[in-house]
Amino acid sequence: MHLPPPDTALSPRTGYTRAHWEAAADSLLAAVEPYATEDRALYHLPGDHESWSGRLSDGLEGYARTLLIAAFRRDEKTLERYADGLAAGTAGVWPRVEHRSQPLVEAASIALALRLTRPLLWDRLDDGVRQRAAHWLGDALTAEPWPNNWELFPVTVGGFLQEIGHEPEAARAAVDRGLARIEQWYLGDGWYSDGPGRAFDYYNGWAMHLYPVLHAWLSDDSHLLDLYGTRLETHLADYARLFGGDGAPMLQGRSLTYRFAAAAPLWLGALTGRTPLSPGETRRLASGALRHFLDHGAVDDRGLLTLGWHGPDEAFLQGYSGPASPYWASKAFVGLLLPPEHEAWTAREEPGPAERADAVTPVGPPNWLLQSTGSDGVVRLHNHGSEDARYDPFYTRLAYSTATRPAPAPSYDNSVVIDGDPGRTGIEPLGVGEGWAASRHTVAGDTRVVSLVIAHGAVEVRAHLVTGAAPGTGVRVTGWTAAEGLRAELLPAHGLSGESDPAGVTGDGPTLFVALARLTGDAHPRPLADLVSVEVSQDRELSVGWAGGPSARFRFEAPDERSDPSAWTVTPV
Repeated sequence: MHLPPPDTALSPRTGYTRAHWEAAADSLLAAVEPYATEDRALYHLPGDHESWSGRLSDGLEGYARTLLIAAFRRDEKTLERYADGLAAGTAGVWPRVEHRSQPLVEAASIALALRLTRPLLWDRLDDGVRQRAAHWLGDALTAEPWPNNWELFPVTVGGFLQEIGHEPEAARAAVDRGLARIEQWYLGDGWYSDGPGRAFDYYNGWAMHLYPVLHAWLSDDSHLLDLYGTRLETHLADYARLFGGDGAPMLQGRSLTYRFAAAAPLWLGALTGRTPLSPGETRRLASGALRHFLDHGAVDDRGLLTLGWHGPDEAFLQGYSGPASPYWASKAFVGLLLPPEHEAWTAREEPGPAERADAVTPVGPPNWLLQSTGSDGVVRLHNHGSEDARYDPFYTRLAYSTATRPAPAPSYDNSVVIDGDPGRTGIEPLGVGEGWAASRHTVAGDTRVVSLVIAHGAVEVRAHLVTGAAPGTGVRVTGWTAAEGLRAELLPAHGLSGESDPAGVTGDGPTLFVALARLTGDAHPRPLADLVSVEVSQDRELSVGWAGGPSARFRFEAPDERSDPSAWTVTPV
C-alpha cells in the first residue's frame, strides 16, 4: 500500500494524517475493483474460506462493505461504479433479505452508504433504480434479526427509507422496534451486552454504539443524540484504554478480522462532539490502530485485506466469515466525514492512556479489570464477566492483552485446568473494584472455581478456590504466553509447586491455589518476590502487600462448609 511520507511534526507517534487515511481508503478500493463482476453487483474476492451463507451472499458482502469505504471517502468517480452495481444488484442479482439472513447485514451497510452520500449517489439514480433499491431494502423492515447487534440493521435501513419517504410508517416502526430491543441489553456506564447473555467485546463500539449514534446524527434528532451520544461518551472513557502503546487493539472477542474497525467509535465521538478524548488523543488512537495492522501484514501483496489478525489466520474466523468479511474494517473510515479543518485532523497527536502512566482500571458492567503499564505500553484485560454462548478461547480465558494471543491446547494460557479440563463456562461476576476483580465459573460436572485477580503495576496475584472436586483432583494454573519483546512469568505462591508449570491437587474440601504472574516488556524487572507478598490464613483469608504500596485482604467464604459449590464467593475485607 502506497502512503504519503510520515508527518512526525503533526503526528509524532504514528506519522499518520488525514492524507494517510485517504490514501489507505483509495488503495483498498482500487485493490478490490478487479474482483467485481462485470455488472459490478458482486465482489468475489479470492480465497477458499466461503462463509456458511454461500458464494452469492459473500459476493454481496464484498459489494456492501467496500461501498462503505467509498461512502466515507465521498469520491464521486468511485461512487459511480457502485451506482452501476446497485442498478444490477437490485434487478435480480442480489439474494433477498430474509429472516436472520446475511443479506440483512449487508442491507444495513448499503442503506447507511446511500444515506451518507445521498446527493452524490442516490439523488442521481434513475427513478426505476431507486424504486428497485428501495423495494429490495424494504424487506429488511420486517425481517427478523438475530437477538443481538443485528437488531440495529433494520434500524439503519429504516432510517434511510424513512428519509426518502419509502414506506415511512413501516420504516419508523422498524427503527422504534430495534432501538427498544437494545435497551434490554444496556447495562449502564456506556456498556451493552451483545444480546441476552454476557458477551462484551468490540461490538459495543463498532455496532451497539455506532448505528444508534449515526442514526441520531443523520436524523438531526437531538433527543436521540443526547441519549446515545451520552452513552458513547461514557463508553469511550473505558474504550480508549483498550489500545496498547503500539496501537494494537485488545485481542479479545469475536470478529477480530475486522481489525481497525476498532477505530470507528473514536472517530464517531469526535464527529458528534460526544467524547471525553482530546482531538490529538482521538487521532493518535485511531491512526495507531490503522498503522498497527498495515505494518503487520493485514494487507497482502494484492492490496487485499486478509482473513485473520495480522496476516491470514483461520484461528480468528467464524462460520459467517467470508472472503470479504474483513472489509467491515471500513467502519474506521467514518473519520473522513470530519472536514479536513476539524481539530481531530489538525491537532498534534497526544499519547493514549496506555502511554501516559501505569493504571489499573475497574470496568463495572463487563466486570473487567484493565491493567496497563507505561514503560512497555502493554494493556492487559482481566476477564471476570464476559463469555460467548460456547467455550471460546477469545472469550473465556481469564486474561487477554494487546500483545499476546490465546494459546491453543495443551497450553491453554490464562486458565485454571481442572483434571485436564480448561473449560470456563457459566461465568458469574462477583465484583470489581480498585485493583481487583473476581468471578465464579463452572468446569466439568459440579466443580466450581472462584477466581480473584489483584493487580499493581505489571504484577498480578491470581487466586483460585476450587470447590466441588474430589480430593486429589489435579489442578494446573497457567499464565501468559510470551510474545516478541515480552517476558511472561508465573510463580507458585500457595497450594502449587513447579515454577515452569505450577500445579497442585485439591484437598478434602474447597482448596485455594495462588500464583504470581507478570507480563512485561521491561528488560530487567525486579523479581516478583520483591514486589509483592502473599499470606493465606486457615480461614481462607488472602492478604496481599505491595512493595512500597498499598495492601489488601480478601476472604473466600460460603454460608457454611457444607454449602453447594455455587455458594462460594470472595469479597474484600
